[in-house]
Amino acid sequence: MSHDHVSASSNFLGLGLAPKILAALEQLQFTVPTPIQQKAIPIAAAGKDVIGIAQTGTGKTLAFALPLLQQVARTKKRGLILLPTRELATQINELLQMVGHSFGLRTALLIGGASMHKQVSEIRRHPHVVIGTPGRIIDHLHQGSLHLRDIGVLVLDEADRMLDMGFAPQIKRILQNVPKDRQTMLFSATMPPAIVNIAAAHMHMPIRVEVAQAGTVAEHVHHELFVVKKEHKNRLLDKLLGEYTGTVLVFSRTKHGAKRICRAVRGMGCTAAEIHSNLSLSQRQRSLAGFKLGTYRVLVATDIAARGIDVTNIELVINYDLPESPDDYLHRVGRTGRAGRMGQAISFLTPDQQGSIRSIERLVRKPLLVSPLPELPADRHETAPKAYQSAETRSSTAHRRTIFPYPRRQRQAKGRFQKGRQSNTSSRRKARVRA
Repeated sequence: MSHDHVSASSNFLGLGLAPKILAALEQLQFTVPTPIQQKAIPIAAAGKDVIGIAQTGTGKTLAFALPLLQQVARTKKRGLILLPTRELATQINELLQMVGHSFGLRTALLIGGASMHKQVSEIRRHPHVVIGTPGRIIDHLHQGSLHLRDIGVLVLDEADRMLDMGFAPQIKRILQNVPKDRQTMLFSATMPPAIVNIAAAHMHMPIRVEVAQAGTVAEHVHHELFVVKKEHKNRLLDKLLGEYTGTVLVFSRTKHGAKRICRAVRGMGCTAAEIHSNLSLSQRQRSLAGFKLGTYRVLVATDIAARGIDVTNIELVINYDLPESPDDYLHRVGRTGRAGRMGQAISFLTPDQQGSIRSIERLVRKPLLVSPLPELPADRHETAPKAYQSAETRSSTAHRRTIFPYPRRQRQAKGRFQKGRQSNTSSRRKARVRA
């Protein structure tokens, strides 16, 4: 017994996992479990309900994925994993395939923006594990292409984020369709009251596993704030991209802002991609894959990338815009300082945002110090002098009016009128010929 306890602290041997899973982990060179894995895996592998709380980037995915695979193999029932974003669902599907490939694991990835026909084909292959976002799972339930009667293990990952995104009705519907006699695992970095209510109503005597207080930021991340006027943010961003040499993740509050920032970063001479909900699934996947591979040095994102995206080599996270929710600050900065590496998180603070910082400080339980603003470079896209710009604008406008002297609707109406006149003239000519 004591030997197992010692082993559990240094490798996966003493965590109650089956030999074939241990062999797969060894082949993938996953040798040392993280604290959340050490605590959660033995409980979950025994079939008990688990609430796991840990900082982002600490290995929560394996903490539920390995026991799920073991329970599915033991009970011959299926597993269901619910996640808030397509990217996170795709990432977890890839991890499960890596671990379960050697023993024939079949999965179905059900996410929005992807082919329904392909997803139906995956469901018909009787997958061992279904991974998906709540909205697309509900779509398949409505169409009758999916049933959840044989689900033996349910995982809610980043459940607080799913509620923030408005998925509460879909989650409720899904919970009504899965058997009551099941194992449930809930993992997140934060545990707001709404999640506690879900746990109380839909879990059987869950064991709470916590390796850091909810709201704790990763210890390897250094935080820095700059107070900067909105119109000078691009100049500060240019300065920072010159000072840091590694990969950079920049967060924008809006998708239109992300597009604008990405264009500005490219103008600063950096390779950059954007990721937000205005892009198709394939475009988002290309952006993320290019960022992981180093094709793009900078990724500009909305909060769609704040949770669960596992890119271990991000040197710097920049909050170009502060997040709307203090919880999102935790998940944004958690994209750096992962897997024991040091990371840097820098936030741009406009003079009227002091209150937002105070709420973040209360959540993370530490003061966030403001650094003096460095000397900023000149704006690379500085506009032309006003007099010259006005003359140029007048010239351009005059040119357009020469080509199109009427507003668009008037031009269309005039075109129809001219066409009618030509038609009438032609008719009169034909009548004279016949006469």
